[in-house]
Amino acid sequence: MSERESRTVLLRGGSVYSPADPFATAMVVQDGQVAWIGSDAAAVSYLDAVDETVELRGALVTPAFTDAHVHTTATGLALGGLDLTGSPSLADALARLADHARAHPGHRVVLGHGWDSARWPEHRAPTREEIDAAAPGRAVYLTRTDMHSAAVSGALLAEVPGIGGLPGNEADGTLTRDAHHAARRAAHAAVTARQRLDAQRTALRHAASLGIAAVHECAGPDISSEDDFTGLLGLASRTPGPQVHGYWAEALVPGDAKALERLRDLGAAGAAGDLFADGSLGSRTACLHQPYADTDGHTGTAYLDADAIADHFTAGTEAGLQGGFHAIGDAALATVVEGARRAAERLGLARFRAARHRVEHAEMLTPETVASFAELGLTASVQPAFDAAWGGEDGMYAERLGVERARTLNPFAALLRAGVPVALGSDSPVTPLDPWGSVRAAAFHRTPEHRISVRAAFTAHTRGGWRAVGHDDTGTLVPGAPAHYAVWETEDLVVQAPDTRVANWSTDPRSGTPGLPDLTPGRELPRLLCTVVAGVVVHTAPNE
Repeated sequence: MSERESRTVLLRGGSVYSPADPFATAMVVQDGQVAWIGSDAAAVSYLDAVDETVELRGALVTPAFTDAHVHTTATGLALGGLDLTGSPSLADALARLADHARAHPGHRVVLGHGWDSARWPEHRAPTREEIDAAAPGRAVYLTRTDMHSAAVSGALLAEVPGIGGLPGNEADGTLTRDAHHAARRAAHAAVTARQRLDAQRTALRHAASLGIAAVHECAGPDISSEDDFTGLLGLASRTPGPQVHGYWAEALVPGDAKALERLRDLGAAGAAGDLFADGSLGSRTACLHQPYADTDGHTGTAYLDADAIADHFTAGTEAGLQGGFHAIGDAALATVVEGARRAAERLGLARFRAARHRVEHAEMLTPETVASFAELGLTASVQPAFDAAWGGEDGMYAERLGVERARTLNPFAALLRAGVPVALGSDSPVTPLDPWGSVRAAAFHRTPEHRISVRAAFTAHTRGGWRAVGHDDTGTLVPGAPAHYAVWETEDLVVQAPDTRVANWSTDPRSGTPGLPDLTPGRELPRLLCTVVAGVVVHTAPNE
């Protein structure tokens, strides 16, 4: 396929997933846009007008994916650094740390990600003494899989004066809250500009290799740095690859012109993303109405109240910017809804809804908060892989909350029934970039009543992501739409029900419904052949 956007390309002989023609087998792309969709027979008339003809040989062409919640630099550092996500035990994680530290003597700080003590037989985090023994004298920063707590070395702590007096120094030696943010800033400050750029390139190349055409970067002063954010946006603007829509998580107040000017200077799409209303369930910092099941009366941490949330939404709406928050626990979500409602009362509901504010994660929703999301026009930016990783009666959610409360988490079907805009993402590196895996996780949720169809999940991971950043004309393959698409090698296409108790069936031409790959657990996921962004090839799979 051509790498020059100005060329006209005909793709034929496959299946094109398009609402314009549910049974299309051919597509013409011109000047970075979809120009035509139809049948192979009708495509004959274009043969003399195109610069290139691509024979699909039965491959499936779909809109490319959008990942609605990514930490790009952290993803690249995890891909190329110390990955602890597969560590089966604390002892194994410490051995990996020791090996990695020896192999990288020149790194000023040893970065690692992904440990999960809930899955280890030791059932505890690494202590500071254990980290110091594994990497003597080294500054070490190891994030838990949810990135809301970290285990660090004594040498790293020595680089953060006053950290001992900050909230979040936990009894087990891990850091959460303000102490964690301070340690993260120190660790990231030790990453060189070259390391950061290499990590960003690695992450974006990896995204392209998975059929992802755009990511929503969720950055902010407690997550990364302004240099990291502007560097990433600059890299994406000058390099063929996935587009990056950047959110900067800084609280706004009405009348603060300097903050709004800084957001615009940064190139931010909005003041949203990981602006923390609370923390995470795994680190027991998500804010709950009732105590955690595995603690004595602890209900998590509330970082913002309804007044601060109302001010942020108000300032963003008045400035024409999206606002949004990270909120996971039921108490945090109730506070976000209350703040949103107060802002809507100040501004008028129609004006508030038009801003398309968003909430990240939104896991512990109740029927009441779901209804409020729909009323207020809040977008739910959710991660189905969270349920795949930690759901179920034996998972971390059940351990933290008890089985009954755990069953209420991530109610995707209820959100769609209520008409809530939904966008899917990964929160990478919390869970990996894996769009087809996310679609599967949503369609085969561990709690059957929360399952949605493969088609609905796919739409939320393509068009839903674009709508979340205000691009309503993007994310489907129809004439006039931007040519962001992926080509897949896959088995027979089916119309798939969202519940394993209902059989799958092949596409019936009389139904007018296009088919998607069969994502039943145990079946192979589609294999990417090519990713195209705005008509430009950004990834081609190597020939086998």
